Amino acid sequence: MLATKHTALAVSLAAKAVKALMEEALLTPKPGLVDARDNGSHSDMSIDLMLGSARSLENTFREIANVSYQHPVNQTLREKIAQIGRDGEKVMLRTTNGVNTHKGAIWALGLLVSARAALPEERDPLQIMSIAGRIASFHDRYRPVQQTNGQSVKKRYAVMGAEEEARLGFPHIRDNALPTLLHARACGKTEEEARIEALLALMASVDDTCILHRGRWSDLITIKRMSGAFLAADGFRTQSGRKLFYRLSEHCKFRRLSPGGSADLLAATLFLID
Repeated sequence: MLATKHTALAVSLAAKAVKALMEEALLTPKPGLVDARDNGSHSDMSIDLMLGSARSLENTFREIANVSYQHPVNQTLREKIAQIGRDGEKVMLRTTNGVNTHKGAIWALGLLVSARAALPEERDPLQIMSIAGRIASFHDRYRPVQQTNGQSVKKRYAVMGAEEEARLGFPHIRDNALPTLLHARACGKTEEEARIEALLALMASVDDTCILHRGRWSDLITIKRMSGAFLAADGFRTQSGRKLFYRLSEHCKFRRLSPGGSADLLAATLFLID
């Protein structure tokens, strides 16, 4: 019976993680990001590529859930899921012919899947994020020594990246995306509107290293300001909100900017609340 519950939970969490990635990809419209309408600021990505990438990660998330099931939150767990995540990245890159579609999402969702499986009775999103933060805080002794785009950007601009976000228990989901999404739902907005507002709440607050990698500090500030103004204008419910969203989308497209870090955190938010 225990093995059956163990397997069922792993299958369920993996399916939920993939569903969150696919729903983030399909959410339309999104500034600078691939969606069901167009490829945003990307010349090497498409909606079909994003969906195929998401599906390719189901085994990765299932393996993470399997090894994490009722496992003590410690360094051993951190290192086990890190290796599974690195193997998952290789699967993703084979699927996409080398295009990095979901590296950041593997990190964020992998930790959340692990946290849910480690304490399978826990359902509170805030507690799950806190547990994931504890897992992320342990040192991975087997992590390859290599300089990534995110690390270069963090060093140049002295900003927090995906690694720090997770170690702190996902503060931008906790304080921005989650309350924005729940408030929009409570106000009777459509689910699509609520999710877009959650994304824009992230874009208004996250020092997105994906934007900084492609652009400049001034681009990040502009995107943050316009995203915040869209939310302050009540989003798509007002003419000024719709104009702001169009201008934001045009700015991202013209400057070839993509808020990929915010997209990863939106997928993590959807995993937590759906």
